[in-house]
Amino acid sequence: MNKAELAAEIAARTQNTKKNVEEILGSLTDVIIEAVAKGDRVTLVGFGTFERRERQARETNNPQKPGQKIKVPAKKVPAFSAGKEFKERVASK
Repeated sequence: MNKAELAAEIAARTQNTKKNVEEILGSLTDVIIEAVAKGDRVTLVGFGTFERRERQARETNNPQKPGQKIKVPAKKVPAFSAGKEFKERVASK
């Protein structure tokens, strides 16, 4: 399901216009992205938590040149952890 399909499904369930729902979804994703980029956690109870995690710098094998090592710099990455209800519903299907 893509964003447009999600908006259409929500619009049908809430009897709202698809355009309105698309604006709300756009705002929701913008707010979550901005908060996580600042280092804040966004928790939607039952759904999950969005957060920023830091990966340490490391040395690994170069996939293009076997036997050669390359350095991977430290970086910040977005992460999502599913909530209890989300996990339970997925597991029961």
